[in-house]
Amino acid sequence: MAADTPPSAAPSLCSNAKGASACHGPKKDLKAGRQAFARGLKLEKSQNLDEAFYEFEEASRLVPQNVEYLTAREMTRQHLAGMHLERGNSDLLKGRQVEALAEFRTALNLDPQNEFAQQRISDALGPVPVRTASPPQMVASNDALAAKPIDGHHDIHYRGDSRGLLTAVAASYGLTVVFDDTFPSRRVRFDMENADFATAMRAASAVTRSFTVALEDTVLFACADTPDNHRLFDRMGMRSFYISGDRPQGLTELMNSLRTLFEFKFVSLNAASSTMTLRGPQAALEAATQFLGQLNSPRPEVMLDLKVFQVSHTYTRKIGLHVPNTFNLFNIPVAALAALGGQNIQDLINQLIASGGINQAGNQTIAALLAQLQGQQNSIFSQPVATFGGGLTLMGLSLDQLSAELSMNESSVRSLDHVHLRASQEKEATFKLGSRYPILNASFAPVFNNAAISQAIGNQSFTAAFPSVNYEDIGLTIKAKPMVHHNSDVSLELEIQFRTLGNTTANGIPIIFNREYKGGILLKEGEPAVVAGMITASDQKSLSGLPAFSMIPGLGVLTSQPSKQEEDDELLILITPYIVRGPERTEAPEIWMSK
Repeated sequence: MAADTPPSAAPSLCSNAKGASACHGPKKDLKAGRQAFARGLKLEKSQNLDEAFYEFEEASRLVPQNVEYLTAREMTRQHLAGMHLERGNSDLLKGRQVEALAEFRTALNLDPQNEFAQQRISDALGPVPVRTASPPQMVASNDALAAKPIDGHHDIHYRGDSRGLLTAVAASYGLTVVFDDTFPSRRVRFDMENADFATAMRAASAVTRSFTVALEDTVLFACADTPDNHRLFDRMGMRSFYISGDRPQGLTELMNSLRTLFEFKFVSLNAASSTMTLRGPQAALEAATQFLGQLNSPRPEVMLDLKVFQVSHTYTRKIGLHVPNTFNLFNIPVAALAALGGQNIQDLINQLIASGGINQAGNQTIAALLAQLQGQQNSIFSQPVATFGGGLTLMGLSLDQLSAELSMNESSVRSLDHVHLRASQEKEATFKLGSRYPILNASFAPVFNNAAISQAIGNQSFTAAFPSVNYEDIGLTIKAKPMVHHNSDVSLELEIQFRTLGNTTANGIPIIFNREYKGGILLKEGEPAVVAGMITASDQKSLSGLPAFSMIPGLGVLTSQPSKQEEDDELLILITPYIVRGPERTEAPEIWMSK
């Protein structure tokens, strides 16, 4: 059983090593302790630490003053607790909250005074579910529950189930028994005469392979005799708390949180008097007392220094020589009549007819016609022309012009948005940067016509109903949910969304490009971190010119026009947390326990 024992009252230590003080006690216990310790060493060597710890713990229970047994037990305990904490941290990072909570609970059961395990359980569970007007007040406390059976000696003869045996033994001394859900049930045979309560219950527990602890003066709790159950139910205590200023629903949520966080199986709530009674191991009761003391404490607050950098760079270059690479072949008389649209066109036609038409003898007339056509803009005759043939078959050839191009265009835009956000613990803070783009969902028009509508449309006094519009957020959206730890670290759950309008549409509705990031980071106070960086780069090159010649080194410069276009866009988000109000710190009292 547990007892509050100062360190000065600890028994003198001994060892099995030669030259050390020999251990004293019953020979049966000394032998069983040596055997358990030997089994533990073999199990530890085979990396079966759970069973090795059970054997070391059994050896320490049998011979509590043996320093070798105590050292092996504590070293294995710390090793196991560290392994479970490491697994829990890994599970929590992967989002497996239930698995992480189970690992942290196991570590706390192994080492009830491990403050880091208690803190990690709180981190995995989340914030306190309720807030109270004043701190809960402890109205009753019993750190060592003990049953009060009726004095006397009884004869007990029983044949039947193991549950029935414990019930019969307890009833003989005025007690009742509550069984664990996993209590083993088996057929037993029990005979004892003139036995007191302690002797009868010890013998019945050995037969049923179980042990009992007191819940109240007249109520016992029975469960299987395993190391896990001993860690959960040994040294049972009871505490009652008065919680003011809360609704029954909030008290129920608080009770469920205590069950989950500290694995209390015996929690009773009296909503009428706003009192809650907890029964469990002493270490768990101490941790629950500290937890309840934080119910009315203000939430920690964090100031988030947020900087958004945007850099856009565009570069375009086009250098080269355009060599004529297209030509036009046309019939001059037909093209002249079709293209000539200026003055004196009728006079020219009459002159052609009077001179006998367009034939080889009409060269002067053709020359005059070409001269007038070459003076008009956008005419095929205004470009260099070569002619051949004669009369109606007089043909012309035109080429495009030789040109050179030398151009370069470069632009760079940089912008900075600096924002400070203040957020409470486990409360989401949102920052939006950009615009709201309207998208038409539906428009309204009259579905039938009548005289009144026709008149309104005719005199332009008809007013259509306002269309249905949906506004979409375009730009950057950042959501941050902070959590402040007791070592001044700040963990942030971040959700970043970047939305832009696309160049294409679908059924008249523009396509919106969307990029999202969800994750979490852990920072020291005042430590800056780049939480997101998005870079968009495009590089476009084109080449126009004469086939084959443009690919020849040296000659390609004279026969082609190469162009280059580069676009670079970069978005950088820098966040720095500063704690405005930290969590309240409570010092855990020292608890000395011995077995």
